[in-house]
Amino acid sequence: MRAIVVRQFGATPEAADMPVPEPGPREVRVSLEAAGVNPFDRKLADGILDGRLPHDFPLVLGVDGAGTVLETGAEVTRFAVGDRVVGKFLADRAGHGAFAEYAVLPEDATLVRIPERVPTMAAAAVPTAGITAQDLVDAAKIEPDQTVLIVGATGGVGVFLVQLATLAGAHVIATARGDAADQMQRLGAAETVDYTRGSVAEQVAARHPDRVDVLFDLVSPPEELSELTAVVRDGGSAYSTVFAADADALRDRGIDGGNFESHGAAPELARLLRRVSDGDVVIPIERTAPLAEAASVLGAPGARGKTILTI
Repeated sequence: MRAIVVRQFGATPEAADMPVPEPGPREVRVSLEAAGVNPFDRKLADGILDGRLPHDFPLVLGVDGAGTVLETGAEVTRFAVGDRVVGKFLADRAGHGAFAEYAVLPEDATLVRIPERVPTMAAAAVPTAGITAQDLVDAAKIEPDQTVLIVGATGGVGVFLVQLATLAGAHVIATARGDAADQMQRLGAAETVDYTRGSVAEQVAARHPDRVDVLFDLVSPPEELSELTAVVRDGGSAYSTVFAADADALRDRGIDGGNFESHGAAPELARLLRRVSDGDVVIPIERTAPLAEAASVLGAPGARGKTILTI
């Protein structure tokens, strides 16, 4: 089968012929049709899990994938041949990912059936980014009419987070370039702040002198995040998904949150896909590309939605 691999950490991803994986007794083999691209895929290629999770080289990249169950192990009970499924193709060992024609995954991993009204291509965009957004909203326990600032709103996680925070009843402020303001408003944002026009913290403080209840920051380095937390009210919440938060400084002001790592799995993915199926959440796909072009889209800056590889 064709796959996108790295032969050592830090190497340039390349197309390669790999053996078709065989499912174990409690595993399923999926014929993949699409794979979602995430910033984590680039980090995986560079070795972020080295020493944290066993891995195999050549290391097949790609966490998010969607397709059809082609074969099931003898002890599998949750899935059947022909099921359309989507999930995270990263389980006990790294290197057997979704940037390939076929992949194997344990039936109890983050893998769920795709609702009938959700296209397979769209489903591939959901797992990592969508679950992270869902977990953030769940962690913050957003209440109706709270003011929520989302920094990095146009990226893969951000486009889901804007929608989910709005559905929770929040007044959402999204950071975006001026030419992306319309997209943010269509996803539910009540306001946008153009980060190219000066300090986001100063712009938000001018509009909201009483400060915001929740800050979700998906992109800022520590010094910028420190400035932004000044617009969060004492006793509010602030979350960084890039581990830029100063936990002690937040604690001193009674601010909950801090550095956030998503741990959502199949239940959260299934819940989010139901919302997509019901029409409450849309999946903004910015770009599609063939599998062979994976190397050129990994880590590409300036995303406004999700990038999908077609297989």
